[in-house]
Amino acid sequence: MKTRADLFALLDAHGIAHATLDHPAVFRVGEGDEIKAALPGGHSKNLFLKDAKGQLWLISALGETVIDLKTLHHVIGSARLSFGNAALMEETLGVTPGSVTAFGLINDGDHRVRFVLDAALARADPVNFHPLTNTATTAVSQDGLRRFLAAVGVEPLIVDFAAMRVVEG
Repeated sequence: MKTRADLFALLDAHGIAHATLDHPAVFRVGEGDEIKAALPGGHSKNLFLKDAKGQLWLISALGETVIDLKTLHHVIGSARLSFGNAALMEETLGVTPGSVTAFGLINDGDHRVRFVLDAALARADPVNFHPLTNTATTAVSQDGLRRFLAAVGVEPLIVDFAAMRVVEG
């Protein structure tokens, strides 16, 4: 599995500027508000999900975005969704609960995980994610996020959670 150092090396190799703030562990949205206040841009919440047919999903959204998991499967074309277990999360994204991040896609070389990006987070600049550990936050520009996704071969499905519909990228 790739580490924080590997992530930063990939960002550097693709000319993606990034800034990281180390901080005490943050496990849930709502924790670390003082940390977020010191960092501009969109702060993410990330959900690792599995649908009833076994497809894995990673949702990255603004921290304040409301996500209705009971109806989301209709929007993204999945079977019913539930949270993926910690072992599967570590196997596919190389992270543990509390550290889920879009940057975990660096570890999904087999592309087992489909990525859903909140339309509101897709408009934020910069965007903030854990760098594979919840003891730091890394900011990249929106362009940098898109270049990271391209570098790991991931095309996001962009969803407007307020309207509960897929939007064009």
